[in-house]
Amino acid sequence: MPTNHLTLGARRIGPGGPPFVVAEVAQAHEGSVGLAHAHIDAAADAGADAVKFQTHIATAESTRDEPFRVAISSQDATRYEYWRRMEFTREQWSELAEHARERDIAFFSSPFSIEAVELLEAVGVRLWKVGSGEVTNLPLLERLARTEKPVILSSGMSDYAELDRAVELLRPSCDIAVLQCTSAYPVASSEIGLNVIGELRARYDCPVGLSDHSGTIYPSLAAVALGSDVIEIHLTLSRGMFGPDVSASITPGELRQLVEGAHLISNALASPVDKSTIAPELGTMREMFGRSVAPRRRLAAGTVLTSDDLTLKKPGTGISGERLPTLVGRTLLRSVEPDELLREEDLA
Repeated sequence: MPTNHLTLGARRIGPGGPPFVVAEVAQAHEGSVGLAHAHIDAAADAGADAVKFQTHIATAESTRDEPFRVAISSQDATRYEYWRRMEFTREQWSELAEHARERDIAFFSSPFSIEAVELLEAVGVRLWKVGSGEVTNLPLLERLARTEKPVILSSGMSDYAELDRAVELLRPSCDIAVLQCTSAYPVASSEIGLNVIGELRARYDCPVGLSDHSGTIYPSLAAVALGSDVIEIHLTLSRGMFGPDVSASITPGELRQLVEGAHLISNALASPVDKSTIAPELGTMREMFGRSVAPRRRLAAGTVLTSDDLTLKKPGTGISGERLPTLVGRTLLRSVEPDELLREEDLA
């Protein structure tokens, strides 16, 4: 029976839990299995919860007429040939999945055809990601629904009517999460749409989050502060790498910062502070940094105190500064120096 959270092994993804941070490799491996392995290690070393790829099978999803999103080199004469170069065999996908298991990081991939679903099923993925362009691919969604595995939907190219239809199709069989996304690479800050995260939660009562293409960690941290359950962000080993997504990606060092920041923010949100009780709990600090009544200058015994005679100095272990007005007009019983605090026993 579908729930309002996702379950991945012992991990519960949803409200009240830590954010699930996904390092999106996409095509950053440039068709190299070795680079794909390197990205798994980078994601695991940075502390990400999952590493995600994209599974493209050119003959199943594309034609030779497909235009390039970004014309990056003469290596591939057509987009179709580019997808062919990005393909891995079932054995290679299994090898990558095993590597992720060894590194204790969740492994999954976005299928872009029913054939890709079949391949990934054979590899043993436990979670699906539906890319922005596939939300209206109803045959693909129907095939995913039959697996009854959790599905993360990216909304970058969809309006609410299309999302409603996808959620309606998937939800009877699968737990879902829906991510705000803007399909621009990189996306401008004015187009990130952080406001949509709350709308998605209210509309679908499911885990929500952000799939970010800004090339920075800031929108993701803001999304966590807004209560996001899932964060997905593109990963590149270096900004000097080749590929169409580099400008929309972050580096391993930045991913580590994102993971640490996301967990700090999540823990802070889960730990409300009661301002009515925190002051007494910080008694030692209050004494150290607080101030008490002290003489401005040397005052002789018998001096009748005026406001000009008194000031406030650290530490806060003497007469509270709040009482200063009540000391005016009282008489000193002994001489006092400006580098000492007044005491109750000094006053008549």
